[in-house]
Amino acid sequence: MNTTITKLVYFSIVIAAITGYLNSATALTLGFVFTLIFKNPFKVHSHMAIHYFLKISVVGLGFGMFIKETLQTGKEGLSLTFLSIVLTVSLGLILAKFLKIDLKLGHLITSGTSICGGSAIAAIAPVIKANGKTISIALGVVFLLNSIALFVFPAVGHWLGLNQSQFGLWCAIAIHDTSSVVGAALDYGDQALKIATTVKLSRTLWIIPLSIVSMFIFKTKGEKIRIPYFILLFIGAILINSYHILPAFVTTNIVLYSKRLLVLTLYIVGTTISVKDLKSTGSKPIVLAVCLWLFISVFSLTYILNIK
Repeated sequence: MNTTITKLVYFSIVIAAITGYLNSATALTLGFVFTLIFKNPFKVHSHMAIHYFLKISVVGLGFGMFIKETLQTGKEGLSLTFLSIVLTVSLGLILAKFLKIDLKLGHLITSGTSICGGSAIAAIAPVIKANGKTISIALGVVFLLNSIALFVFPAVGHWLGLNQSQFGLWCAIAIHDTSSVVGAALDYGDQALKIATTVKLSRTLWIIPLSIVSMFIFKTKGEKIRIPYFILLFIGAILINSYHILPAFVTTNIVLYSKRLLVLTLYIVGTTISVKDLKSTGSKPIVLAVCLWLFISVFSLTYILNIK
């Protein structure tokens, strides 16, 4: 199809996202539909854009939070975070062997499911020396479930009558990728968004101990562990807002456009989902990911409703 028309449609949707005419689920859907009809003119740059836009939007959301409530939220989600990661990683290692999946592929899918989706996969892959095909399959499977979660979780949350605090915590634990966590919470409410963002970013720090454990499992040495430094910027934004260093109208607008940038990010995520790539993964990696996803979803929801 004509490249000019393709780019015109692409940027029309970009403008709609930035100006606030799209919500998270619609943006993701439009991205996926776009790839079915057109050829993504910016496919080479899409993953880099997602990487930076997501971090910028998350840091921007920090300007709408306060340090006291953030620390309290992180503390409340700590025990559930620890339990869910340990149990999910353990189950993933067992299921990968049972399903006879390549150990590295199983470990990447497990890491992405238990901690933070694509970020965990990108961090763990060089530590275990996974090849490009293995990384692509793991990312494809996890992104597929992230996309489904963006639609399913808000619907289930409303059906069960979860309050914003419960839903925000559930999202942060049970949805893999930060983009889908924040996207689902964004449409649920401001309190859910704050809780989901805080708990998810604290969960992201578990990449470090999991990377160390992965070194021992796969007996690799001298590999560099990726530390998510952007979390420091997120904390800095919270401190700036807590001490009212910037005028209220400035922080309010930063938060507003950070939310819109997140919606744009989800649109770009949608454009990277390839039906062809998903078909080529086979059924076993998807079965593993779905089993882990169902486990962490049910376990965390049960914990939140009955223990928290």
